[in-house]
Amino acid sequence: MSKNNIENFIGMEKLSLVDWDGKIATTLFTGGCNFRCPFCHNSTLVLEFKDVHALSFAEIDDYLKRRSTVIQAVVITGGEPTLMPGLEKHLKRIKDLDYLIKLDTNGTHPELIKRWYDMKLIDYVAMDVKNSKESYLKTVGLKEFDLEAIWESIEFLKTSGIDYEFRTTLVNELHTDEDIESLGKLVSGAKRFYLQHFVDKGTCIQNGLHEVPKEKALKYQNLLKKYVPNTELRGY
Repeated sequence: MSKNNIENFIGMEKLSLVDWDGKIATTLFTGGCNFRCPFCHNSTLVLEFKDVHALSFAEIDDYLKRRSTVIQAVVITGGEPTLMPGLEKHLKRIKDLDYLIKLDTNGTHPELIKRWYDMKLIDYVAMDVKNSKESYLKTVGLKEFDLEAIWESIEFLKTSGIDYEFRTTLVNELHTDEDIESLGKLVSGAKRFYLQHFVDKGTCIQNGLHEVPKEKALKYQNLLKKYVPNTELRGY
């Protein structure tokens, strides 16, 4: 192995039962992200990925070939996978091995989501919708960012025909009743929406953040059901 750069996968969970509902998957991790969400629990993948040893894709390829009778799908997550140069060729190879592919993304590169969908390289997209439009920059830890790409990704996923989910990790310091109402309008008509339980494992970008209690999360769920009837809690 060598020191990683953004062109390499930097982690592999060989067998996962939780990264794609109903699928036995292998999860591949990319390094680097264009957001700095304070609640991100993969801070090493975002801030220190260049110091993490890279995986040889030949090693990944060999594992996927050997485990094809057990593994059904491959999940590409990060970091932010759409920042990875060369990811497309890896998607093609994984597809050649006849795996389903799920892409986890923050939605900042709608042109790639569209391209890979058109090329039939992705089967499912899980997009993190961080917060209401009004609170987005605060939630992603940036002072400025062109958020139009995110709204474009949301609309594409709602209308393209690809299978997908939107998800928001609830953080007590970042989400309010007003935010959730506005968020509902943003994703109105979506296929499914998950409100995820935040757990501070000591690896977040910012310390001192807290979970949204289940009672409040249930309130948020009911608020969102007006806009996305299939809204569920995840991790509670």
